[in-house]
Amino acid sequence: MNRLVLSGGQVIDPANSIDAPGDLVIADGRVVSIERPGSVPADAGGRWIDVSGCIVCPGFIDPHVSLREPGFEEDECTASGTAAALAGGFTSVAAQSDTDPVVDNRSSAEFVRLQAERAGNCRVYPLGAVTKRSSGEELAEIGQLVAGGAVGFSDAKRPVANAEVMRRALEYTQMFNRPILHFAIVPELAEGGVMHEGFESTRLGLRGIPAAAQDIMVGRDIALVQLTGGRLHLMNISTEDSVERIRIAQRRGLKITADVTPHHLYLTDREMDRFDTMYKCFPPLRTPEHIRALIEGLKDGTISCISADHQPLAIEKKAVELDIAPPGICGLETLLPVCAKALIEPGHLSWSQLISKLTCGPADVLGLPHGRLTSGVLADVTVIDPSEVWTISAGDFRSRSRNTPFDGLQVQGRVIMTIVGGDVRYRSRPATKF
Repeated sequence: MNRLVLSGGQVIDPANSIDAPGDLVIADGRVVSIERPGSVPADAGGRWIDVSGCIVCPGFIDPHVSLREPGFEEDECTASGTAAALAGGFTSVAAQSDTDPVVDNRSSAEFVRLQAERAGNCRVYPLGAVTKRSSGEELAEIGQLVAGGAVGFSDAKRPVANAEVMRRALEYTQMFNRPILHFAIVPELAEGGVMHEGFESTRLGLRGIPAAAQDIMVGRDIALVQLTGGRLHLMNISTEDSVERIRIAQRRGLKITADVTPHHLYLTDREMDRFDTMYKCFPPLRTPEHIRALIEGLKDGTISCISADHQPLAIEKKAVELDIAPPGICGLETLLPVCAKALIEPGHLSWSQLISKLTCGPADVLGLPHGRLTSGVLADVTVIDPSEVWTISAGDFRSRSRNTPFDGLQVQGRVIMTIVGGDVRYRSRPATKF
């Protein structure tokens, strides 16, 4: 028997309401049990790792990341993106369809899975496109994409603007019990925008994207879910009104979930006075009022997931004028420390609450058998040192890209080990705890 014991840590498994000291026992790639500290006999055999002072939790899951392969390998590839995921504590990610060609047929979905198997890092689940070529005009081959392994459907950062097409997509995907992950924004209101529309955009003389661009599309989507009974996950929620609309819809029993990004929780539109393209993202950074609403949404469960919204971009693409630079932040490797800074340190969330947004929350959205440490499940585990103080360095990223606004930021809390199927696939360097 291939046995591994993580001893002396604080085991946090929100799905099973566990938050207590314990020893996690793994055998043959699966969770065996969580035992009282010191109750596992030292001569029981296997490999022992002392994780005293650390948090042991289910492996993180991201509901949508861009791995860029095929078509944009200058930004990222499956091997580098999944290596970055491991460094960030992620054992499973859902890969966006925004490749070239778009993942809109079975063979494309199978290619995503094959490349992930070759990389041998974390688990990768394809997201199929909602529409052919993500053009928003004609539904993609939904049934064939499911056969190819798609766990959900998304046109990535391209909203399905045609309400009739979105209606049919919600109806069709019900047949396969798969969610649509939608980037809700009105294209006409966002076109040409650089930052959030408000006082700061006026002061800086930059074209803004109004909060209403998201609010209007969220309202439309909620109405279509009510009409069809479909499953919808709203990506990158960033406005106060959208949070309230989603909250009301959930109270009415509609099958709607949502996620938020770390940068929308920590950074505001005031950062744009740097005229630094690293702060340009889509949707744009908002005001403190919107951030407070997002945090309330996390606290009351309206927002069930936090996504890195990993958007890697080659440095030459960002090294241009602000108004023409593509939006996006490379986020997998910085998610945990930024969330700790934005949510744990101010006391907004406990560690258990934060971990739920990274584990069972996204697992439930995508219908994955992960995100918990139940006996018998595959042993996907993340180990965190909540006390380690360190400085984020983009030069040390495992991602091919370095487009982050957090380079040089001093943070506290670090992923020190990531285990996939009982196999230790990442250790931080230097490995000070084991």
